[in-house]
Amino acid sequence: MFKHEEVTVGTFQFQPSRFIPFRDQEVIERVRNIKREDIEKREPHHHPEFKIRVVKDDMISHIFVTDMFYRIMKSDQEDKPVVLICPNPNHGYRLVAHLINRFRVNCRNVHIFNMDEFADDAGNTAPESWPQGFMHAMKKYFYYEIDRELRMPEEQIQGPTSTNISYYGKMISDLGGADACYSGPGWTGHIAFIDPDTDAFKASSLEEWKALGPRILELNPFTVAQNSLHGCFGFSGDMAAVPPYAATIGPAQVIEAKYRMDTNALTTCGTKVSWQRFTTRLACHGPVTPQVPTSLLQSLPADFYISEASAMTIEPDWDMGY
Repeated sequence: MFKHEEVTVGTFQFQPSRFIPFRDQEVIERVRNIKREDIEKREPHHHPEFKIRVVKDDMISHIFVTDMFYRIMKSDQEDKPVVLICPNPNHGYRLVAHLINRFRVNCRNVHIFNMDEFADDAGNTAPESWPQGFMHAMKKYFYYEIDRELRMPEEQIQGPTSTNISYYGKMISDLGGADACYSGPGWTGHIAFIDPDTDAFKASSLEEWKALGPRILELNPFTVAQNSLHGCFGFSGDMAAVPPYAATIGPAQVIEAKYRMDTNALTTCGTKVSWQRFTTRLACHGPVTPQVPTSLLQSLPADFYISEASAMTIEPDWDMGY
């Protein structure tokens, strides 16, 4: 048996790093201590139709795919347009395309608007041919996966660019606004690439911030670090591989949408390690603030889905290490 001497345990007080956008320590401590069994509880300031739901890890993708496919199928059946604001494309879009092909759904009425796109340090958005770009991925994982005779006209898939950024919001509004806006918070709590502490989204009040539309911005350093862990950038922390700027929708397009779904389920390659677990709590149980942009959803009708992995209680694991 190993013998352990008794060790004195003390406290150590400090301010959060100046690089951290949200710094209210009282709120941070409160949300950090929200246990799994309490995470679905409503806060007094929540919109009556802001709903927090914890679901099994493998259900998150199914919920998103089902909702997106249903709206596309309904647009075909009713012969009406459907407008969708979509996040960074991933393999889940292939499942939507599979259902479209399997049930022979015609996508003639479908309008897809990507919520963001990477840009270089001069603000030029990535070309569609760049493999890590979001438009490239949307075409690869969704558009070209749909049988040719069922596809929407290619011009009905749009993304924010250096050219259209000044009127990208109007393009969505002219179609009546989005019928659904799908999202998931980044490490900073961003929604789309609406990062906190950026010159592009500075505002004198919350109401002024809510009215801001699409623009090109310099990404928060934490957003660059987060993306360096993604598979398309080699999942190795190579921050120099991630473009420093991005084009994005604004809070106004999220608010204008008729339906909002936010999914919180990101872990590191299927482990219990998650940079999103704390941010999820801050986004749904902290204050509504531009310092945590996804918190905007608390003031709106929205379905806020959290996987069991993301909902688990935050506590030290001394045996885990790095």
